[in-house]
Amino acid sequence: MSRILSSAKPIQGIGYDPLIGPQRVEEVEASVNNSSSVDHVTPPNFNYERNLHRMKHDVSLSSFSFLFCELVSWSRERANGIQELEKRLNGLGYTIGLKYLELLGLRENYITNTTTSKNGLNRDIKIIQMLEFIHTTFWKALFGKTADNLERSQDNVCNYMITDNDPLANRYISVPSEFQNFNCSAFVAGIIEGMLDSAYFQADVSAHTVETKENPNRTVFLIQFDEAVIKREQIRFGS
Repeated sequence: MSRILSSAKPIQGIGYDPLIGPQRVEEVEASVNNSSSVDHVTPPNFNYERNLHRMKHDVSLSSFSFLFCELVSWSRERANGIQELEKRLNGLGYTIGLKYLELLGLRENYITNTTTSKNGLNRDIKIIQMLEFIHTTFWKALFGKTADNLERSQDNVCNYMITDNDPLANRYISVPSEFQNFNCSAFVAGIIEGMLDSAYFQADVSAHTVETKENPNRTVFLIQFDEAVIKREQIRFGS
């Protein structure tokens, strides 16, 4: 386990360099001791190559919780209300969703080998297929389980809902009284929205708390597809 450098003897010029990457404390100290000047320290060589096809990239729950709480706190300091705060979290998640769909598609096709094209990626072209992919594959990859429910609105053909009875993003967040309607899963809603937009299923996704006695953190992700997406589906498949 690496240890923290003593604050009594600060080493100027040593730290994280985006052109070099992180350095282990022991290697930095050894380089400094063998060099007359910090400017002549030779950075160690690290191998940053990772296999993208590897499915399991587990992250410590405590690490995620700490980082996500800081992210929410940072966003709150820059927001003037609940709507702006949720919009900021949604936007941060959206950028992840745009890239994450491609990564999941790459891993799924590598394992199942279902593509007809040797180098192509299998794409879902129906709304329900895409939503089932999010409900199962996406949720398992990100949270280690499938979502609890997927349903279509009876009142609006453009609306679908994915339910998570205990969303991980809400588990360790203490919401102040003035933010009672705030839902931290707006971040996850942004990821879903980014994935849908990346797959050309334009939609707005929002997170809403629908608590029950058994599940006080129960969250419903409301997916509102653009009318053009619904019309395209009807023309293609007559549904």
